[in-house]
Amino acid sequence: MYLAIREMRFAKARYSLIATIMVLVAFLVLFVTGLAQGLAYDNAASVKNMAATHFVLGQDSNHRFTRSQVDQNQLEKAGLLVGKENAEPLGLKMTTVVPSGETGKIDVALLAVNLESWLAPTVTEGSPISDQTKGHVLVDQKLSNSGVKIGSIIVDQASGTKWTVSGFVKNESFSHAPAVFLNKQDWLNLQAQTLTRQGTESAADSKIYNAVAIKASKEKVKELQSSLPNTEVITKSEAVSGIPGYKEEQGSLMMMIVFLFVISAFVLAVFFYVITIQKTSQFGILKAIGTRTAYLARSVTLQVLVLSVGSLVLSVLLVQLFEAVLPSSMPFQLGFSTLALTCLSFITMSLAGSLFSVWKVAKIDALDAIGRTAA
Repeated sequence: MYLAIREMRFAKARYSLIATIMVLVAFLVLFVTGLAQGLAYDNAASVKNMAATHFVLGQDSNHRFTRSQVDQNQLEKAGLLVGKENAEPLGLKMTTVVPSGETGKIDVALLAVNLESWLAPTVTEGSPISDQTKGHVLVDQKLSNSGVKIGSIIVDQASGTKWTVSGFVKNESFSHAPAVFLNKQDWLNLQAQTLTRQGTESAADSKIYNAVAIKASKEKVKELQSSLPNTEVITKSEAVSGIPGYKEEQGSLMMMIVFLFVISAFVLAVFFYVITIQKTSQFGILKAIGTRTAYLARSVTLQVLVLSVGSLVLSVLLVQLFEAVLPSSMPFQLGFSTLALTCLSFITMSLAGSLFSVWKVAKIDALDAIGRTAA
């Protein structure tokens, strides 16, 4: 340890350059990781916020809510198996709304839930609504950036239905679109209007949802799957992965993060390998006077560890500073567990990159190194 620290103090410029590069690479790794987590949450916030453990979807829906249809009969059967209070209908529809008096269009996700159940979101501003509150909705706070306020009227472009905004909820979105929550009765009315416009008036009284959200144990889920034909029961994580574009988006970002880890390890390995080659004669002399190879290897490893930890501390401070000034419209999340795992992975990759230098130190022959110095 004494040798490692003393050498770093002596060659400040050299090690400062390495530390600067590591700070930049570590900052980029943390920033992209936070962006990936933020995008993942923004893409599926409403599903992730639900207390459901599983969802019942229509058969061949490919785990996608928008492709699924379940009827009232399937809802009631699910309620009998897992308990009526543990099975709640869920309607979901992507649409475009226009605030009354405005010309700007807003893409939103309509979510129909029992607003007196455990699926209901928490109201952060305004008044909650119930299934008896006709023509009122709760909207995500992002809509306030488009001029929507409590009491504003929004119009569904597809059906012409009008709703009054009763309150705001926070961090509720689906497929990167802000969520609009309406009660079951308004959802059924919307479905009836859609069926009527399609010319299927005879089906206007049918109760159709996209899924049934359930809370149940694994044993109950197996029983549910075998008792409900023409359906599939999926977990919450499967439902999240089924959101259009979710896996592709996260796959691209994860590939970027992996490449950044590999690049950081490679850059560090090259720097320390070159430095080790430059110090071959010094290491040879130290070996000749009795310094053990293990001691020299620990010295190199300690230098890498100090630089990695120091760089990460500065990078975390920079990321927190950037997070504080980022606009609210930019999805960015870097929780403690993700931060800790990313930092640990970065240190591990840095130490792995130092193995080339350790191997070079172990291969140095004292007499050969001293001979080259004398020549």
